[in-house]
Amino acid sequence: MNAITIEHRQCAVPRRPEPRTGIDGVVDHWIGRRRRRKGVVEELRREAEAIDAKAEDWKFLSEPALRRHLLEFREKFRRQGRGVESLVPDALAAIREAADRTMRMRPFTVQIMGALALHRGCLAEMATGEGKTLTAAVAAVLAGWTGGPCHIVTVNDYLAQRDADWLRPLYEFCGVSVGCVTSVMPQQDRLRGYGRDVTYTTSKEVVADFLRDRLRLGERHQFARRLLRRHLAPHEAPPGLVMRGLDTAIIDEADSVLIDEAVTPLIISSPRDSAAMRELYEGVWRIARRLHAGTDYAIDLRYREIVMLPAGRRRVEESAGELPEAWRGSGRPLELVEQALNAREFFRKGKQYVVEGGQVVIVDEFTGRMMPMRKWRHGLHQAIEAKEGLPISSVDQTLARISFQRYFRLYLKLAGMTGTAREAAGELWQSYQLPVIPIPTNRPVRRQEAPDRIFSSIEDKLQAVVEEVARCHGTGRPVLVGTRNVVTSQEVAGRLEARGLPFHLLNALNDKEEADIVARAGQPGAITIATNMAGRGTDIVLGPGVAAQGGLHVIATERHESHRIDRQLFGRAARQGDPGSAVAFISAEDELLRRFTPGPLLRLFGWSVRRGLPLARNLGRVTNRLVQGRAQAQASRSRQSVMKLDVWLEEATSYSGPIRH
Repeated sequence: MNAITIEHRQCAVPRRPEPRTGIDGVVDHWIGRRRRRKGVVEELRREAEAIDAKAEDWKFLSEPALRRHLLEFREKFRRQGRGVESLVPDALAAIREAADRTMRMRPFTVQIMGALALHRGCLAEMATGEGKTLTAAVAAVLAGWTGGPCHIVTVNDYLAQRDADWLRPLYEFCGVSVGCVTSVMPQQDRLRGYGRDVTYTTSKEVVADFLRDRLRLGERHQFARRLLRRHLAPHEAPPGLVMRGLDTAIIDEADSVLIDEAVTPLIISSPRDSAAMRELYEGVWRIARRLHAGTDYAIDLRYREIVMLPAGRRRVEESAGELPEAWRGSGRPLELVEQALNAREFFRKGKQYVVEGGQVVIVDEFTGRMMPMRKWRHGLHQAIEAKEGLPISSVDQTLARISFQRYFRLYLKLAGMTGTAREAAGELWQSYQLPVIPIPTNRPVRRQEAPDRIFSSIEDKLQAVVEEVARCHGTGRPVLVGTRNVVTSQEVAGRLEARGLPFHLLNALNDKEEADIVARAGQPGAITIATNMAGRGTDIVLGPGVAAQGGLHVIATERHESHRIDRQLFGRAARQGDPGSAVAFISAEDELLRRFTPGPLLRLFGWSVRRGLPLARNLGRVTNRLVQGRAQAQASRSRQSVMKLDVWLEEATSYSGPIRH
């Protein structure tokens, strides 16, 4: 392959059509339903069983002979690219044998089904503990053989490094190079990582590296311009890109990456330090502190918005003289004060952020993980710093941005896997053209899910949670307590400590210990408290005697915005045919219910719970279904708005590249 072809592939940005609307959208919706129909699963099963039947053809080959056949497959895949479907069954049977010899792990039939689904550009829904990591590696070998870059995107640096190291013997035996890219790597190491056939990384790193490469290209992002520049200025240094193009992406925990994280675009920015800006936000916070809810402004809990009342508007106008002169113009003080009030009313330490090392660090509300390199925009971050009495940081200037939806649509082939996707199947098809294919479990699921336990107040609920934990601990059963935020995890931890119960706490303040804490969560009598991250990607293996006691018991301290996230937590129990149980504790005072439940229904629910009426349980089910539906609809609209803004910015600025805004 000549240098010009390599450079073209390195810099080319494939384009997919935008999500369809109107009549086209209706037709596309039904196409998506057909692509994920039940018959597809049966077809995959028949093909996987046929591949399983080929096992004897490979089992008795010597290792040199098996490796020779694998390298022959590699050459055929590399020459013919995607036109090698007839070779896939034999290739998968050979890779399966290689996995058994190098990893001592022979993929089950359901894992072969998952690998076929990934190879065909689908999202495989595989339950927790069903071996998604090995499934992705089998599919990645096929992609790596074509010569195009294959990116396996996971949720954190630890998993990216762990999986690349763990699976290296399989890849190397199959003639495929493997590397990883993590947040701490310098550019040279990133270049080596992306230079491999298969690269393990995280969504934030791969998107950020893509944006940085486009910035390095500048106006030379068009291939014809680069060729012309090369002739006009032959001695000019090349732009120094780290990535070698976008071909195949396999996304682990795809619902987290493609749905939960897609509410906010990824932005590359540079600091713009200014003493005037620090003076501005300190002045804005002084004004905001003098305003009172109900008198000067109203709070819209459902949409998390501040609505200024006439009295508040007058007070802000009268106080505008406290701000630097450039910010006293019509409407500006009011916008800034509203942002500061947003910081005061809707952003809580331990929920949306923590303070570490004298800095505000954002906490991902869906995973519970800290995001130390990210900032809120439009002055919100500075408003929170003022609220916490911290030094005001610089306001960043945006250099480039792209939504996760738009970025992942740039790959020629996109696939993914997760334990929970069917609730978002429609959106995954509309946004990414990804059909969700449910892969059956290798063994029957033995998890017992009890009806929700309902309480009138948060205090009563948390007390009941502690009693439930103490009861299970006394029998030797391990317990995993899932919470929505750091504050609740610390509250439960404090109550357990007061009872003298030993526990491990996993939240944004100690997420570096995540894998070790989760790996020990299945030991006899273990008590683990975790925010939503719940150690995704790390199996909870039951300790000796635990299965006989009923397995791991999972407690949700409240329901989440989506039933999908509830299933993620409950799925930690009863993996690979193990026993296990799960239950959710909810109260009429839970934040989610207060935000999304209509006032009359919430009052009726609270009244029935306080009086212990049988009606309360039915009302709880109806209310929870309504609340989760409303929350998901609002989140979906937010994600669509982010993607539409990307399209509008591109069209408005007349750039042909997808990110130069």
